Amino acid sequence: MKIKREPEKIWEEYQKGREYNNAIDLYETVKMNENFYIGKQWEGLNAPDLPKPVLNILKRVVAFMCSTLVSDDIAISFDPHDAQDADKKIVAAAMGAQIDKIMENTKFRHKMRSCIRNAAVDGDMCLYVRFDPTIETGQVVKGDIRCEIIENINVIFGNPHNSCVESQPYIILAQRKTVGELKEEAENNGMSESDILLITSDADELQMEKGDTDALATKLIKLWLEDGHLWVSESVREVAIRKPYATNLTMYPVCWMPWEEVKSSYHGQAVVTGVIPNQIEINRLIACHLRSQQMNAFPKIIYDGSKIKSWTDKAGVAIKTEGMGVSRIQDAVTSIRGGDVSAQVMEIVQSLITMTRDFLGANDAVLGNIKPDNAAAIIATQQGATMPLQLQKLALYQFTEDFARICVDMMHAYYGVREVYLDDPVEIPALDELGKPVVDINGKPAVTKIQKTNVDFGQFDAMNYHLNIDVGAASYFSELMQQQTMDNLLAQGLIVDLVMYLESVPRKYVRNKDKLVEALKKKQAQMEALAQQQTIPTNANADPAALAAQVAAAREQIINQKGAA
Repeated sequence: MKIKREPEKIWEEYQKGREYNNAIDLYETVKMNENFYIGKQWEGLNAPDLPKPVLNILKRVVAFMCSTLVSDDIAISFDPHDAQDADKKIVAAAMGAQIDKIMENTKFRHKMRSCIRNAAVDGDMCLYVRFDPTIETGQVVKGDIRCEIIENINVIFGNPHNSCVESQPYIILAQRKTVGELKEEAENNGMSESDILLITSDADELQMEKGDTDALATKLIKLWLEDGHLWVSESVREVAIRKPYATNLTMYPVCWMPWEEVKSSYHGQAVVTGVIPNQIEINRLIACHLRSQQMNAFPKIIYDGSKIKSWTDKAGVAIKTEGMGVSRIQDAVTSIRGGDVSAQVMEIVQSLITMTRDFLGANDAVLGNIKPDNAAAIIATQQGATMPLQLQKLALYQFTEDFARICVDMMHAYYGVREVYLDDPVEIPALDELGKPVVDINGKPAVTKIQKTNVDFGQFDAMNYHLNIDVGAASYFSELMQQQTMDNLLAQGLIVDLVMYLESVPRKYVRNKDKLVEALKKKQAQMEALAQQQTIPTNANADPAALAAQVAAAREQIINQKGAA
């Protein structure tokens, strides 16, 4: 497929993508979903005399779903497929440490919450990952990874009938920026003054922008893969802000996730879309019920104008009659009440609310409207809350893995040599000056712990291929459970090795964990060496079986002493 690089041609592709979005009614759907989610559920209705109550069940259900998905923190684990390769183990640990730093510096978890909200309300979520070479890192090399949220109405896939990012012929991302920002970008990229003057504002009624938008223009970022490398073009309607350029990246820097997949479309369906008719009916029934109550509580007064001079509802004001005794006033005045409302109206409203929440998986149990009375009920409630969202949770894990692999790709392309501090030391076989393995006093292979090292990220061309990246929940409660389990095993005597205990507990709960483990290992080695000297006879003619029995008894005694300690 021939890739179009001219700004005018890219603008035409962008408009073609918008035509597809209009064909599936995306813009109107997103606008309506946003209004219903925030509570603007009567907008555009011409009914001045009708009350306009809002029982916003959609917001609570969406908030519950989003909160459930982010209730457990997400952790990323890096392991090389070849676990015996020491270099790859170090690189995998370095990648994991850098990803943790990137997630912290880019506020990835905060952006993730916003992305999940977008997916639940609008249908899709998108994260654009880029490398900023101007960021100071405190090292010789500069630059680090940044990411930003892109609304689904501003993402155009070259093949809109396929939701797979990596199989797209091209992807266009639209950004709304001020003309001043775009001109400054063009100037920094070396564009001519005549081209800079062609950067002008443009209106876009589909962006749902408020206020003064005359100074905004649409910037298009076109991405495509050519000869195994990513190409990028940045332009506005008539002129390029930066001419097309090749990068060392090998994959699209775009993370994409639809909430609920729709066949033959890259856009998904949101939670809100399918239940808006229910929300409208709930509001309509409540409005009619309130109107009926108003008619009954404040009836219309009808009086005979030939007998009553005037009428007022003000308290304490006299009413003048003509040609009629005051005792006969009821013959000239009456009131009209509305019809009585059936009690079934509120029952229908309550049934609609309950059934809508139940079908969305947000019943009273998971919303906390009931009180579990035992441990089994608590566990059942927790499981019931997460089961309807398992597909979205797995998709979210894949979204996070895509982010991690994009970051690995960018590290290889831009990081160079950097000093990395590993969260957990990596044990590799110890080697002497000749490169031969070293053994300890027990004849076992010695190991070396790597805590801080310099890594040349540019030399690992196929690191994404060699890495096994696992994404899962890493909540605070699971760490406490692990700590409690290890404490119970130690207290019951099922664990007698203090080194094994310390290496199994989370690092944050034991200060100076590495030094404690190292000290215990040294003490164990000294005790074992001393036991061998005291228990093994010097008589060369001693029975070998007897010697082995003495050594085993001595080691068992040492283990019992450590267990008692």
